[in-house]
Amino acid sequence: MKALTDEQLFDRYRRGEIACLRELIERYQPDLLRFLFRLVGDSAGAEDVFQETFVQVHLAAASFDIDRKFRPWLFTIAANKARDHLRKKNRRRMLELSAPSGDEDSGSFVDLLEVDVPPPDARLNAQETSERVQRALDRLPYALREILLLAYFQRLSYAQVADELGIPLGTVKSRLHSAVAAFAKAWQVEQASDADPSS
Repeated sequence: MKALTDEQLFDRYRRGEIACLRELIERYQPDLLRFLFRLVGDSAGAEDVFQETFVQVHLAAASFDIDRKFRPWLFTIAANKARDHLRKKNRRRMLELSAPSGDEDSGSFVDLLEVDVPPPDARLNAQETSERVQRALDRLPYALREILLLAYFQRLSYAQVADELGIPLGTVKSRLHSAVAAFAKAWQVEQASDADPSS
């Protein structure tokens, strides 16, 4: 199964081989969780969105064009689920917890989606850098953060990003340029605040 491409695995899953989805989940767990953590800003939220992403992958399985690449499709679903998660999170904040949580049970896929999340990196410098990167990303508007993560961290081509987000190629390029500039500025702010503990 390890030798199969993502697309071959997903095609077999659609034909009824449930173990193929498990293989895809395990194959994408580290990269997708890292991507989602950067996008939503916390590990619990990233894990929730990870599960919601694969539930959506199951629900949309029949609509997947097997001639396309699986990875961009998966990360686009994840980005959309992350956007939904952040909207709900902001709504909950606005309600100031006045309503009970309405988390939905994803049913039969819960057992399939249970994954062991590795503990955070024990090396202090790497953890500090990661936290600084996250704080810088958090300063960016969602649209810029999303395109930066898709194009830079996930290395999707401009054409793939344009196709998956449904925006023109020129918009991808200009938005990515803005995202890189905004991240660079946010990174300088983080560096300066670390250099001056009183700030």
